[in-house]
Amino acid sequence: MTTLAVTPARVLHAEWHKLWTLRSTWLNLALIPLLTIGTGIAIGSAYESGDAAEMDTVLLTLLGMQFSQITVGVLGILSTAEEHSTGLARSTMAAVPTRLPVLWSKAAILGAVSFLTVLATNLITFPLVQTFLTGTDQEASLGDPGILRALVGNAAGLALVAVLAAGIGSLLRSVPTGIGVLIGVVMILPEVLRMLPYDIVDDAVRHFPGKAVEVLTHADPAPGMTTPGTALLALALWTATTLTAAAVFLKRRDV
Repeated sequence: MTTLAVTPARVLHAEWHKLWTLRSTWLNLALIPLLTIGTGIAIGSAYESGDAAEMDTVLLTLLGMQFSQITVGVLGILSTAEEHSTGLARSTMAAVPTRLPVLWSKAAILGAVSFLTVLATNLITFPLVQTFLTGTDQEASLGDPGILRALVGNAAGLALVAVLAAGIGSLLRSVPTGIGVLIGVVMILPEVLRMLPYDIVDDAVRHFPGKAVEVLTHADPAPGMTTPGTALLALALWTATTLTAAAVFLKRRDV
């Protein structure tokens, strides 16, 4: 009987197949356009000039990303933590004894799928919602300065959140705990810390994942915000640090 060698391409193919055989993958990916487009239409159809004149046009249009952050995060956690909770990880690591190619493959596939799904959703949502905003103070087009960058930046940011969540799931190996930590770090902790009267804390909060995604979703960042480049770098560092920690523990811990 011929035994096939373990190669990066075969590990990548196996993880691709594994991701798409899960019903949770289809459900979470379907929720991204459903919630983003639905929220955008609801806001656009009810909007009148002056309602949110100070809000960035892209951020207003993509307010449904608040749900998408959770959706891609849950998808990321399920891609790693669920495998440990069901015991499938034992078979996976037995087939790939070096272990780390499994984590890298999951991260690469999850990041690519999340980015393309969110980007396609954004490119549909923005012009669709703009049909409701014509003639208001939020009217804009894809060709306006910063619009496309913000739409792509939002997709890149949410893709990094998905990979960050995969790292959290690999570290904690528990779906409920992973989701709780993700929501706490991405959505709740920054708002709690902002109540502290210290400039250094306020500066640190600007570089948390959720705040970084918000900056990336601005066509014209407001005064006092970090730049999109800094926000992307901060989010990439959060993701890289979490994945590195996950890789270290994956090598040292029992499956």
